[in-house]
Amino acid sequence: MFYSVLKLVHILAILLWVGGMIFAHCFLRPAVAALEPPQRLRLMRDVLARFLNAVLGAVLLVLLSGAWMIGRTARQVADTGGSFQMPHAWITMAVLGVIMAAIFGHIRFALYPRLDRAVQASDWPSGGRAMQSLKTWVTVNLVLGLLTIVVIVLG
Repeated sequence: MFYSVLKLVHILAILLWVGGMIFAHCFLRPAVAALEPPQRLRLMRDVLARFLNAVLGAVLLVLLSGAWMIGRTARQVADTGGSFQMPHAWITMAVLGVIMAAIFGHIRFALYPRLDRAVQASDWPSGGRAMQSLKTWVTVNLVLGLLTIVVIVLG
């Protein structure tokens, strides 16, 4: 039962993280493109502040629940006298998850503050450059997230 709860938490956190990137990248960003830079950048800063804080919790839950499930499985195999060999799909998922978490850290703690500072200073060209960097790295993370899902479903 505990493993099932961990798996549920893991999947829900991934849904928030990857689903939020899909929403922001495919729906929110194109919709706000019609706004003037001051309104667009203020709105994106405010939305991203909330989203990135929620994703920070989701990333921690994904990493912790994933590590716990791997450790629990390895312990159960060892308790029965077996030798745990992590499946290749799990290895791929774990590696991609850690890379995604590192990219998220860069987005949250390096790129987003640039956007926030630019908006506070009403420096719209710098804000536009910050948004472009955010878009690029969110795109990379979104592709990695979707790749991870494909690996797990097909792996």
